[in-house]
Amino acid sequence: MFYSNNPLIKHKTGLLNLAEELGNISQACKVMGMSRDTFYRYQQAVENGGVEALLNQNRRVPNIKNRVDEKIEQAVVKFALDFPAYGQVRVSNELRKQGIFVSAGGVRSIWLRHNLANFKQRLNALEKEVAEKGIILSENQVQALERKKEDDIAGGEIETAHPGYLGSQDTFYVGNLKGVGRIYQQTFVDTYSKVAFAKLYTMKTAIASADMLNDKVLPFFESQGLPMLRILTDRGSEYCGKVENHDYELYLAINDIEHTKTKVKHPQTNGICERVHKTILQEFYQVAFRKHIYTDLTQLQADLDEWLVYYYLHRTHQGKMCCGRTPMDTLLDRKHIWAEKNLGSN
Repeated sequence: MFYSNNPLIKHKTGLLNLAEELGNISQACKVMGMSRDTFYRYQQAVENGGVEALLNQNRRVPNIKNRVDEKIEQAVVKFALDFPAYGQVRVSNELRKQGIFVSAGGVRSIWLRHNLANFKQRLNALEKEVAEKGIILSENQVQALERKKEDDIAGGEIETAHPGYLGSQDTFYVGNLKGVGRIYQQTFVDTYSKVAFAKLYTMKTAIASADMLNDKVLPFFESQGLPMLRILTDRGSEYCGKVENHDYELYLAINDIEHTKTKVKHPQTNGICERVHKTILQEFYQVAFRKHIYTDLTQLQADLDEWLVYYYLHRTHQGKMCCGRTPMDTLLDRKHIWAEKNLGSN
């Protein structure tokens, strides 16, 4: 497998990794929308110079005369560290108030030269300056660094070996529906394939959490010949309690599913579900509520189910395991791993 933290070559390493995983160059090129000639060029570059050779080294030499004044450049760099969460347009507008005139594109160019092009790079530069100079942080800088810590926790890689190895379940508050009341969504995501399920309830309870698994999740994985081994949840009351008198814990025990919980006071460790919640909110709920006036859960659930079919059958996913495939294609391509591991243990 080929790995790189450089976003400029992520699609190139993704093509190489997918071809290696599938054992079929033509199929990998078809999935990624690239030609076989492109694949072989990438492969040759890696063989000759390693993964970093995939970076385009043939760019024109920049004309130094076209660069902004040095004082403006230093002002932009300083502002990036003072306000790391600001985007290039806002930085341009804020500097204009100080009598420093530089376009948003100019800000972007300066950031690129100083490795400050994205939020993470600016925070890394700020942390380095704190370590070297011991500067006193402003409120904006403190908030940005705290946000980075949360993102690091939420974005941390979860150990997952194959479809069905680890599921992630969480509760999402949808809103208050007139005539119905509060609506909660139970969400489940297979952490390997990213196949997702969701069901709506008017209560945030343990029985609702268990019903979600019983109605949608376990029947699906049983139909695929994939027993669910573990489920990750936060420590909410709908998921945690004494096994003998807690519906959700009891359901997991009966079905021989191991229950893994997030770190105390760190619900962001269930980040996979959080990202799916964001996708459902932006691509389904915000669209559906503009088009329809829902008066009961039945129609809303039906529309949600229809969108979820699109999500895991037709919507491509750029995650590490999917590599441009749909979640369902990823599950079907890799579910043989479970059978191989199971046979190997017998």
